[in-house]
Amino acid sequence: MVGMRPFFHSLTYLASCALLLAAGASPARAQTPVITAGGVVNAASDNPPVAVGSLISIFGSNLSPVSDTDTAIPLPPTMDGVHVTVNGYTAPLWFVSSGQINAQIPWEALASAPPTTNTTTGQVIVSTASGTSAAANVTMAPAGPGIFTFSYGNGQAIAYNYSDGTFASATPIAGYSTVPVRPAKINDPNPLVIYATGLGAVTPSVADGAPPSGIAYTVITPTILVGGFALPAANVLFSGLSSDPGVYQLNVTLPTGTPTGNAVSLQIQMNGFTSRGDVTIAVSQ
Repeated sequence: MVGMRPFFHSLTYLASCALLLAAGASPARAQTPVITAGGVVNAASDNPPVAVGSLISIFGSNLSPVSDTDTAIPLPPTMDGVHVTVNGYTAPLWFVSSGQINAQIPWEALASAPPTTNTTTGQVIVSTASGTSAAANVTMAPAGPGIFTFSYGNGQAIAYNYSDGTFASATPIAGYSTVPVRPAKINDPNPLVIYATGLGAVTPSVADGAPPSGIAYTVITPTILVGGFALPAANVLFSGLSSDPGVYQLNVTLPTGTPTGNAVSLQIQMNGFTSRGDVTIAVSQ
């Protein structure tokens, strides 16, 4: 699933980049929607499993008659006649197009969460005025973490230094040359802010498609790996929802012993699942 970049309203300098689509935006012909086999994935990692409350990308054909991005929150249950369900529950929509839909998995879609690392199979259905797709199977779990990147799936993480708003890269980011950068620093008292999805249930609970009314923490605090080094729990200052539905925020500090370099792997580990290993940040002393 290449070429698609899901970004969100309040991600600092990326505010104007909401759900960029690299492909053309020609209207779809009136045909029944089809979801590609294996085409329901975590919107950040491009991989399964997916978790309740998280953002997913659905790939296929004839998924929408037009390309459209939502500009208001709470997210709508339908866009341009497009309706998505996950296990029978209506999924709020961020973006629709003929080839891709970005949506939030309803919080109630995993009625009885399987124990810790176990997974279950969910079903996703897309409906339009032209018809209803066959149900597409997707692996669901209590958590399936993925970190948002500038290149969709891998590469430079969308992670910024809280003190000055610079992103944790040693060099200008390809395609985003005006975005300010500098490496994250070890023992910086100000946090590194990381954006992700798929971190599972939060407390207090939040309505589908809506932002939290206050601070919503993840029920389980994840382990953050930097270059394979697990940050001590005390260095994970916050794990919870951002102001954008389905987008989680992690605030961390980097202690002595954190590996350094221009492309240090950044991963999230929780409930037996670890996010992909080719997402990176720059770290310096």
